[in-house]
Amino acid sequence: MAAPNTPQAKTERLLNLTMSLLSAQIPVPKHRIRQLVEAYRSVESDEAFDRMFERDKEDLRAMGIPLVTEDIGLFEDEQGYRIDRRDYDLPAVELSADEMAVVGLASRAWAHATMAGTAATAWRKVAAGDEGSEEPFVGLEPQLGGGEPSFEPLKDAVLTSSTVRFDYTRPGKGAPLPRHVEPWYLTAWHGRWYLVGHDLDRGAPRVFRLSRIGSAVAVTGEQQTQGVPDEVDPLSMIAATDGQEPAAVPAVLRVRTGAGHLLRRRARRVQPVDEQWDRVDLDHGDRGSFAAEIASHGPDVIVDEPAELRAAVIERLEAVVAAHDEEVGA
Repeated sequence: MAAPNTPQAKTERLLNLTMSLLSAQIPVPKHRIRQLVEAYRSVESDEAFDRMFERDKEDLRAMGIPLVTEDIGLFEDEQGYRIDRRDYDLPAVELSADEMAVVGLASRAWAHATMAGTAATAWRKVAAGDEGSEEPFVGLEPQLGGGEPSFEPLKDAVLTSSTVRFDYTRPGKGAPLPRHVEPWYLTAWHGRWYLVGHDLDRGAPRVFRLSRIGSAVAVTGEQQTQGVPDEVDPLSMIAATDGQEPAAVPAVLRVRTGAGHLLRRRARRVQPVDEQWDRVDLDHGDRGSFAAEIASHGPDVIVDEPAELRAAVIERLEAVVAAHDEEVGA
């Protein structure tokens, strides 16, 4: 169960409350609800439970969930609560061909994420028996998640409110230093991914660019000591601490015909080389994140210039091969 007073804990509590009331055949009295919902059972006093339950009722109604209060039993002051499934269930969703294409495009955004299989299954269920097409979006290559190896463990740490440790290099500060962080948000900004959280060693909120994390992310198993402050705005924090764009560096790529559409869209110039390859001239900023993006295209993109970028891509591809060999040999 998530730590108390975190967004995840509240979500779990509201979900459990909703499912308990949906499964009930008759209105459920409040004392019974306290027994059914795990988070309520851990509340020490009746007064604290009453306050929490009242807030949760208002939150459910604000979300459009038809929570109904009814008098029950022989006593007029005894009330029960229920959710009428007829009012709760949504009508069947009918999508036009273009809308189906958008849903299909969204499912493709998870192609390289841990939920790739789930997204593909959901798309097949939506598209089953329908002639929906992705034709309006051919050439788009949406992806969710960064190329940095720290993305997945940090994403999981944010979702589970788990404290993490990693080594981090600040610009112009030399060797990386260890960080002990309670993660709050994982946010994309200007094409890069950032972690916003509470730095326990420094006792203050901090922003960390994932491309500057120089070690594996270790989940400590500790739960967060405090919830996310209401006033935290991750995008404002990122803009304030890392607002300077890196200097643009020109690059020359060979991109296989029919591939690399996002790279082509950002290019200054695209020229055909032969029937299989095009030369793509474009500028890039952060070398690490750009190298990860190129490596994600596999054999469809080759770096001709600069040599430092080519070496960074080769290093990432070799790391993938080594990880695969270790997994096969295990």
